Amino acid sequence: MAGHSSVNPSRKYLSQTLAEWACGLRFEHLSAAAVERAKLFWFDSMGCALGGSQQEDSRILVAHHREMNPSGDGPCTLFVSGFRTNPVDAAFVNNHMVRAMDYNDIYWKADPCHPSDIICGPLALCERLGKSGKDLILATVIAYEIEQRLCEFGVPGIREYGWHHATLTAFAAPIAAGRVLGLTVDQMVQAIGISASRTFTPGAVTAGKLTNMKNTVDPWATRMGVESALLAARGFSGPEHIFDGKEGLYAVFGHVRYKDGAARFDTGVLLDTLPRGAGDHFRILDCGMKSFPIEALSHAPLTAMMKCVKENGIRAAEVAGIQVEVIARAADILGDPHKYRPDSKETADHSLPFCMAVGLVDGMVTPLQFKEKRVLDPNLIPVMDKVKVVANEEFESLFPKFQPSRVTITTTDGKTFSKRVDVPKGDPRDPMTAEEIGVKFHALGDSVIGGPACDRLAEAILTLDRLRNVRELTALTVKGKAKRAAPSKRPPRAPKRKNTGTGRASKRGTAAGAGRSGARRKR
Repeated sequence: MAGHSSVNPSRKYLSQTLAEWACGLRFEHLSAAAVERAKLFWFDSMGCALGGSQQEDSRILVAHHREMNPSGDGPCTLFVSGFRTNPVDAAFVNNHMVRAMDYNDIYWKADPCHPSDIICGPLALCERLGKSGKDLILATVIAYEIEQRLCEFGVPGIREYGWHHATLTAFAAPIAAGRVLGLTVDQMVQAIGISASRTFTPGAVTAGKLTNMKNTVDPWATRMGVESALLAARGFSGPEHIFDGKEGLYAVFGHVRYKDGAARFDTGVLLDTLPRGAGDHFRILDCGMKSFPIEALSHAPLTAMMKCVKENGIRAAEVAGIQVEVIARAADILGDPHKYRPDSKETADHSLPFCMAVGLVDGMVTPLQFKEKRVLDPNLIPVMDKVKVVANEEFESLFPKFQPSRVTITTTDGKTFSKRVDVPKGDPRDPMTAEEIGVKFHALGDSVIGGPACDRLAEAILTLDRLRNVRELTALTVKGKAKRAAPSKRPPRAPKRKNTGTGRASKRGTAAGAGRSGARRKR
């Protein structure tokens, strides 16, 4: 019977090698740096989830799932509302909250990705099974490792010829979920095949006019990963050759012609030097965070403009024009004609003209700038029209090692001012500190579950490796029902009026400062 098939003994497919690695990795194999980084990414992601829970698309999903499960029975918790459901739906809805504001982590090599789009899958399963914080950290590190490698091994990346990286997330999500479930190698191979068979995603979700699906496809791939792992545990089967066998990923994309060559995948990038001990390098250390709630390639140009304005004392009324030089794919994604007239948050946070205009006028780019009233403000239209986005061929050879951008501002008196930024704040080479993440976390969460509750939740996250049961963590995410976690050192929380942006940009222009400023203004 199909349900009882096992790994083909005559050939070792790529999915088996990945499954063997994931099944063999233990918490004690992780480096201290990887463990610490996993906690910080949870700190950042949970803040994003609290803020994301207030977005209209998140509210729609929660309402939908309440209607589908009116009894509210289940072993897993939805953030903020506390609604109880099954692990598959909890993984989806909670991860959508993480993603909803486009403010969570970013890794961009051949393809872009947001590995934290996966981690609520392991969280849901850990809660269901009463697993420890260490179990969650291990699955988190595995999720980051595989997702980031998948976004490196395309030659070129699949986004270059019209596919979205959620296609790749569907290969990574069942591995992280399967590790929590303790799947065997054979079962994990089946889980990968089940999940990836169902979740190939076209790039239309991030092209042109953007919709709610932009922030939904990756959480949906994670949902499929969790369900696939659960099915595999029961003996359900999937194609073990989904990567490198007949009509698998390699074969179907190998038909694509790109710049006079065939698209291909570099297996070595995916498999070479997979970390197996504390002395090895874990990819999670290479992932970045967002200091602005916008598309990843917008960070460098926005940082450059903010610095240029601050350093030269330029006022918005004095600006006649802003030329933004970026790599070609950024110009294509972020500067197409529709981006000059955004009509939704989803389009606005992927619009360089909007982000530059609102940043210039408001002196900050925080979640407040993406409220519907501000997105549709006609006063921003003439400012957006001053922004010219152009591709710079010189920058192409520097990407993805760097994200170069040059902004040149021309003032009404004919003067020009220019600033180039290669590494935006939040990049691993200029990382956000725990204190800066704390400011972002509280700016997003205080108005949702309350400041003291945010303190307790942050405390639990930053001591996650000492948490015996993840249910203690998920209980703290519920509005009005958070209980105090075990006493420990208070998490970092930056002073209200101190610039934690280390002088790299104005306080009002970064998440480390603007988030707090935005939170005060909102109150």
